[in-house]
Amino acid sequence: MEEKRHLRKERIGVVSSNKCDKTITVEIKWKEKHPIYGKFVNKTKKYHAHDEKNECSVGDTVRLMETRPLSKTKRWRLVEIIEKVK
Repeated sequence: MEEKRHLRKERIGVVSSNKCDKTITVEIKWKEKHPIYGKFVNKTKKYHAHDEKNECSVGDTVRLMETRPLSKTKRWRLVEIIEKVK
């Protein structure tokens, strides 16, 4: 009997900090329409992600994938660097 692995969530965002060893902070932005007023509001969320090789720098666009808990706040890991900052 084959067990299927559940699809894991993926997010694309910009690295806002890489000061910790093997950890990056990624900021994800999106727009949401206000339910009453109809105005689009900018929303932001920050995730801590595991960067095994310390290859990210601030400003890089990266793809994250959900994973098992790696520490108190890390639940995401770096999949790929989409665009390096110049």
